[in-house]
Amino acid sequence: MSDDNAPRLNGIGNLLAEDGDYPLDNTLLYAELDEGYVAPSIHKDLGDHILYRRPDLDRLGDALLDLWEAQPSDDRWAAIEYLVRGGRFEATYIYPDAIDPEELVLDRVQRVVRKYFGDKPIIYPPWPPDDDAAHFTL
Repeated sequence: MSDDNAPRLNGIGNLLAEDGDYPLDNTLLYAELDEGYVAPSIHKDLGDHILYRRPDLDRLGDALLDLWEAQPSDDRWAAIEYLVRGGRFEATYIYPDAIDPEELVLDRVQRVVRKYFGDKPIIYPPWPPDDDAAHFTL
């Protein structure tokens, strides 16, 4: 990775900082990417538990794809682990050969979260109501 990525990485941190409901410190972004595909997960270590935060797929997804597409196509990573701790961020790139294709994505995400935050319960918020969804009475 070159220093050309510093503004993109800082931009990702700025997007994560927009979540004013919880502190930015101890925030982990894990995202897997491929051509036209981005799957980010945001987790916050709140001490006795870890809280999942829904990402803004439009803005964060675009920022992650921009970072990914800036790499030469023959040397693109497949996932990023982006940790904010102590007022600084650390980005680790995971290349395709380091990802087990047999491991389910949810299992991989939980493994990465445990690597950084330990074996704490992960709290997922309820899904928001989908006003555009069709509803049927059975």
